Amino acid sequence: MKYAARLIELTKHYHLGDNIVRALRGVTLDVPEGDFLAIMGSSGSGKSTMLNLMGALDRPTSGKYLLAGKDVSTMDDDELSLVRNELIGFIFQSFHLIPQYTVLDNITLTLQYRRGGTGITSEDENRAIDIAGKVGLADRLDHRPLQLSGGQQQRVAIARSLINDPQIIMADEPTGNLDSTTSEEIMKLLTDLNNEGRTIIMVTHEPEVAVLAKSQIYMKDGLIAGEGIMPSHLHA
Repeated sequence: MKYAARLIELTKHYHLGDNIVRALRGVTLDVPEGDFLAIMGSSGSGKSTMLNLMGALDRPTSGKYLLAGKDVSTMDDDELSLVRNELIGFIFQSFHLIPQYTVLDNITLTLQYRRGGTGITSEDENRAIDIAGKVGLADRLDHRPLQLSGGQQQRVAIARSLINDPQIIMADEPTGNLDSTTSEEIMKLLTDLNNEGRTIIMVTHEPEVAVLAKSQIYMKDGLIAGEGIMPSHLHA
């Protein structure tokens, strides 16, 4: 079996003054390619820390992390940046769109960074237009974020996450700011992307969202406390 991500006794400690916060305490987890994994847990359980490590946004204190077979545990910032650009698309709860940019500009933002600010090609633009169409934004390309609903803004974020054709999508509370109907629409998009073969790793506190994933784990005190839908006493 091939794995999109493998965590081996992964720890992450933070220093806050004289205190050490042990956000992860030795997590071991295998995520097969093509999985749709929901990570649940109450605030402070370690789920967001784990997603940051899995998304190569941070380095562990100890342990080993393999991303698409590459050991990223000890990579420097430049190496991590390259891995993120090549392998991962990110979706955030707060969308992280640039207000003065159009939908098309926001979708191609990652490519603009990759090109070193030299602009995008006509091929890039055509790809962005095609992706926008797939997420239902074909008639919104010239709009700016404040002219869009929350669901439409999240669709822009999903389109942006796809522009580099990533193998893995990391989604941090992708439905957290959305109403139930719009959440269903966004989860349908993510499920479709998963059915196309992309691995999706999603943090959520909503059991009704988590149940739509293929597999679930829940975190407690920096460890994986179990698998399946989060027990009611761990909701927060």
